[in-house]
Amino acid sequence: MAGARTRRDFLKQGLWAGAALSASPLLAATARAAPPGLGDLRRLYPDLDRHFVFEYYPWYGGPPDYEHWDYLDRRPPLDLSTRYVPKLGAYDVRSVAVLEQHARWIREAGIGAVALSWWGRQSWQDLSVPLILDVLRAHDLKATFALEPYADDRARYYASDILYLLREYGEKRHWDTFLLPRNADGRFGPVFKSFRTVLPETSADCLGEEHPVSDFTSDSTWRRQTDSLRDTLRADFDHVTLLADSLEFARTPASGFDGIGIYDNFIPPEQYRGYAEDASRAGLLFSFNVNPGYDQIEPRQTSDPCYAPRDFAPPTPGLDFGSALGRERAALASADRIRASWEETLTVQLEPDLANARKGFLLVYVNSFNEWHEGHAFEPMKDSAELTAEERALGYRNPERGDYRLRTLAELQREVLEPVLRRARISSAPRMERVASSSYPRPASSPTSSRRV
Repeated sequence: MAGARTRRDFLKQGLWAGAALSASPLLAATARAAPPGLGDLRRLYPDLDRHFVFEYYPWYGGPPDYEHWDYLDRRPPLDLSTRYVPKLGAYDVRSVAVLEQHARWIREAGIGAVALSWWGRQSWQDLSVPLILDVLRAHDLKATFALEPYADDRARYYASDILYLLREYGEKRHWDTFLLPRNADGRFGPVFKSFRTVLPETSADCLGEEHPVSDFTSDSTWRRQTDSLRDTLRADFDHVTLLADSLEFARTPASGFDGIGIYDNFIPPEQYRGYAEDASRAGLLFSFNVNPGYDQIEPRQTSDPCYAPRDFAPPTPGLDFGSALGRERAALASADRIRASWEETLTVQLEPDLANARKGFLLVYVNSFNEWHEGHAFEPMKDSAELTAEERALGYRNPERGDYRLRTLAELQREVLEPVLRRARISSAPRMERVASSSYPRPASSPTSSRRV
């Protein structure tokens, strides 16, 4: 971990502060007036906790259907589509009690916002959003959206989908929970990330056969959508930040996206800098995630001749999940990945010569709060001692401490957010009471509520 300590020392010493902001006289003056260190980071981003965003999946349902817990032919409530039994079991995200506990855990970790996985208008995930936002508001959390590939032709609706999200969950609620992060120069605006955006037109399978990519969208189609969206919102926000989950450094700017928001946990932290440099040369912002690795549930049988199980990430040779020692080795490797990815994503975002620092942009996605299928949930799982005999027989991989990921993240976040965490601990218990929309407080610099988006 010597390299990691060097990166953390870089952050603590605040060596980036003056140089990173030299492009802006106002920000450079701010940096000169302040002592170097992480205090500068809090000063430049008064809403600093909002710049750390949990990927959140509002797609888990309870009995009788157990939506998503039954993925890959699992049989809930005991046999779940995950390698780890959640602390809350096979929960329903439409339960206020569940959402309240999630919000408390998110706050305890020092995270100020979530990105809701969104699957189109009137999907049941979309219908769950109002309740989720009510709970988030009660816990002083904000929300944005990660647009998923809900249909092959969904690019045709990209601009109108974002306008729908802004109207329904921003304007109509008087922006009470909508994430509008501020850049270091004080400019603000919404940020959206989309998955499977800049894709190849064809792909080859393991047999060497070429197949069309069903949801391929041309760069020109994306560009019409992104240009149209910005034209519509020009009078409402200082800017709108559109991120594509892509490492295509020619096609992404041609498609009209501002930057890249990478979801893939198989990209190791030691590669963040190279990709950040590539993005900067292309004029793109970038956000590489904080993650604990990857350990997905596998189908019990498949007829696909090209299917191959994904390896555990980070690579950890000789893992034996059948033993307690093996499960603890996996947990240690996962905790090390959290630390390394946290340190590296902050380091490259604060690097003076790269695009984010030059533009005063800071955004850290944490992948994920509760994507249990892929094994990278920070949401606490059961301690191994809490597993029932029936759960043990199913081979779940819960380690000794089921909250180790959230605790590791919270320790790191305290280095930059201690004042925020302290306020969260002493605040009074939140009330789950929906305030009439006419009485929502409107921020002084929020978008004009009379404008229809």
